[in-house]
Order: sequence, then C-alpha cells, then structure tokens
Amino acid sequence: MNLPDGSRHFIKSQIVNIESLEIVLIGINHRSAPVELREKLNFSKTETEQALLIMQKEPSIHEVFMVSTCNRVEVLVSTDQPEAVKKLIAAYIAAWKNVPIERFMPAVYVYTGDKAVRHLFRVTASLDSMMLGEPQILGQVKEAYRQAVDTKTTGVILNRLLHKAFSVAKRVRSETGIGGHAVSISYAAIELAKKIFDSLENKSVLLVGAGEMAELAVEHLMRSRCTGRVLVANRTFSSGMKLADQFNGTPIRFEEIPETLEAIDILISSTGSPEYVVTRHHVKPVMRRRKNRPLFFIDIAVPRDIDPAINRIANAYVYDIDDLQGVISENIKSRQQESVLAERIVDEGVMRFRCWYKNLDVVPTIVALRNKLYNIAEAELYKTLHSMDISEAEQEALKKMTEAMVNKILHDPTMFLKNPGTHRNKSTYLDLARKLFRLDPENHH
Repeated sequence: MNLPDGSRHFIKSQIVNIESLEIVLIGINHRSAPVELREKLNFSKTETEQALLIMQKEPSIHEVFMVSTCNRVEVLVSTDQPEAVKKLIAAYIAAWKNVPIERFMPAVYVYTGDKAVRHLFRVTASLDSMMLGEPQILGQVKEAYRQAVDTKTTGVILNRLLHKAFSVAKRVRSETGIGGHAVSISYAAIELAKKIFDSLENKSVLLVGAGEMAELAVEHLMRSRCTGRVLVANRTFSSGMKLADQFNGTPIRFEEIPETLEAIDILISSTGSPEYVVTRHHVKPVMRRRKNRPLFFIDIAVPRDIDPAINRIANAYVYDIDDLQGVISENIKSRQQESVLAERIVDEGVMRFRCWYKNLDVVPTIVALRNKLYNIAEAELYKTLHSMDISEAEQEALKKMTEAMVNKILHDPTMFLKNPGTHRNKSTYLDLARKLFRLDPENHH
C-alpha cells in the first residue's frame, strides 16, 4: 500500500452534512490481542502524527484522533461512511506496521455511535485498563489529544467528545474510590508502611536492589512525602548510585547493610538473591542499640530476601509478597465495587454527549435560536405595552412590527446555518451559534 506524506493544511473537497456523520472507534487492546501483536502495532509519536495526517486526507474521514499505548491502539473518527472507514483504517494500520491483515483483523474491535462514545469514556476513566483504576491512561489520552489538536485533525465533534471524556474521568476519580487503593506490590508496601508509622515524614528508608520494583517503591515514597534519607544498596554499586541520584538518595555498598540497620526506619528489598540478604542474626543486636524503635521490613523479592524469623524479634516487622498480595486482593475487590458507580457516571456522560450531538443538527439550532429571540422580544414588548395606554389595534400593530423585526434579524443567520457554503464546516458554525446565543441548557446560569 502506498502511504504518501500528509499535508498539514489539507482541506477536504467534500462537503459533509453534520446530520450524516457517525462516530466510529476501531482498535485492539490487551483483551483482544496478545503482547507480541500489541508490540508490533505500537505507534511512536512521530508515526502517530504521520498516520493522523494521512488518514485525514481520506474523503470518508471527517475528523480523526489516535491513541497508542503499550496496552492499546485505537483510532476514533467522525465519518459519513462508517463501513468503508472500518476496513480502510484496519488496512492502513496493517500496512504501516507490516502485519498481515489476516493476523490483525481477529484482534480488532469496532464500535459506532453511543457504543464508541461509551468505550472512549470507559478507557479514559480507567475502567477498561489492565489494572482497574490506574491513573496513567488519562494522561496518555490527554497527550494523544494534544497531538491531534496540534496536527489539526480534530474538529467540533471530536473536540467536544474528548473534553467530555476528560470531565467524565475527573468525576469518576473524585466521586468514586476507584483509584484510592493500592493495587501494585510497590504501592501496597508503602501504604502498609504509612499505616505502621502514621506518617512517613522524617523516616529513613533503605532500598536493597535497584530494579524496577525498587524504583516504583521510591516513586510512591516521594509521593507520600517521605522527607527522611533514602539509601540505596545494590550488589553492583554503579546501578545503586544511578537510582540514588534519580531521587537525591545516598548509595551504600552491599556490605554496609547490617551496620545501616541501626539508623533506618524502613527497609525495602527486591533483589534476585537466592539467599536471605538480611537475617535474624543481623537484626537482633541492632534492636538493642535502637532502643526498640520499630524497624519495618518489606520483602518484595521472590525468592525472599528477608529472614521471616526476624518477625519474632520485638518491634521488628517483616511483610513479604504474600502479605502484600492479600492487601492488593482486598483493594481490587474494593475497586470493582466502586466501578459500579463509575459505570453510572459514564452512562450519564454518554447521554449528555448524545443530547449535544443531536442538537448540532441545523433544525433544532434554528428553532432554539428563533424561540430565544421571540421570547426576548415578547417579554420586552409586554413590558412596553404594560406602561402604555393604547388601543388594541395599536398593540396588534406593535406586535406585528416586533415579529417582522425578529424574522428579518433571523433571516441571514438562518440561511447561513442551513448552507454555510463550499468547504465550510457546518458543525463548527452550528456549535458557535449555540455558544454565542447560549442555546444549550448547560450554558444557562
């Protein structure tokens, strides 16, 4: 398939009526495609920009938006040819990524109308994520939207749809507890530490190991306002130093762990060691010197790094991955319960968007504008006539004159809204008219 460079300022030659446009979403995600296929179909930022520009050149595509993450690739369009567009976009993606169409198609899902809107809202609110309630997806969709706006491939419909998706996601975050419970090992570990110490301010932390789990744990520590020292011990000193630099911490040598136990409050361990890194023998003499100040061990390694016998020492607490898994399972249940309320918020958002979308049709807009002007004229005429002593015939004449004035004022805007002219986007002017005259109920104050 030949994929020419797109033009940033491409103007469609086809005039599209808003009434004929349908919202369509085509995609694959972690539920429909294995990771090997998702890796092949992932789009970089540059590739996404090129794809948007090329897709927008298609006469059947009116507006287009695309989001690509490690868990999904989704394309959202407004189109007057939904059936043709589904095949076209699937073929484009397969060609761009050099994946045989027969391998790609079984993983593809397609939603139109309200179903497409609902899917987008659920994705943005993290109801469709691998980890229910994770916060990253909202930022990823916002970033993808910024790129589509910069590339000038969205218009009135998709702009409104994406903004509505962000407001639905915000409501889900603020009105439900879907994101409020720890569902990763590293996060659960820090939440547990907060429970034991009430606050992590001025608490010193030793990280043993410098892998991804340790990095995530430090990120959660920073977010939890852990203002004490962060020490990093790793068998390869340079790796420990790299992680310590990232978070303004202090690297120490692996051999220094036992003597450091006296000064710290929390030890988080995630090495690949086949033997215990910290044993009861290391901890017992330290506790006397610590004057029995609590020492908290979080063992997120498999096999375990921390000797479970340490738990028998007074004021020393060891939590391993199984303990944390219990916390996570409870919290996942809690998130699932909260998701019921979140789905109601999504449904309400879908109905509100549908109402706005229907009102973009030219007839309701003209009727609403006419009603608004007539109501204003009628109210002002009533006030004027109320203060005048004139005959019924004169009153009737004033009413007819007012009506004629409103009709003449409305004539040109009505003609323009019905036919804004060649190459002009009718939906833009309808949306602008509704905003200018505050015709949508949500704009009334």
